[in-house]
Amino acid sequence: MDRLQHSAWQYVAEVLPPEELPMLAAHALVDGRDSPALRELAGLPRGSDETEIRELYVQALHELGIPLPDEEAAGRCLLARLAFGLAKGELSPKDVADRLSMTVAARTQEEARFLSVAADYSEWIGPDDLPGWENDLRTAAHSLTTSTDVGADIGVPSSRRD
Repeated sequence: MDRLQHSAWQYVAEVLPPEELPMLAAHALVDGRDSPALRELAGLPRGSDETEIRELYVQALHELGIPLPDEEAAGRCLLARLAFGLAKGELSPKDVADRLSMTVAARTQEEARFLSVAADYSEWIGPDDLPGWENDLRTAAHSLTTSTDVGADIGVPSSRRD
């Protein structure tokens, strides 16, 4: 899966900030993708108008024949991305809870369990309850990663700054 195809679900799931789209377009040009809207997007400065950036991004995908997934598919990719990130140690349990920013519909029992446990997080969760919640989330993530039809190739950028 190339970076533009990969970015489509991230865009719909709202985990790809608009200010990153011009650089994504520049990288796609280097990768050999090309279209008028992609070139125009790649030439925009990082602080450009978000509406213009979004319109050019969607137009570039259209010109290149890359469909935008529906919200359900994007949400499922987000759940899988978070579960794989937690399972690989690239995301903390709190990172997972913080990144569930959009309304996500679960299709499978494993997705529903992972989503339910992640949604149980609160900044007011007691120190005695936190390890149990983290363990439950890791267990749900493992269950999801071993059962999902959404592949691990969707990528999980690390949030840890070592």
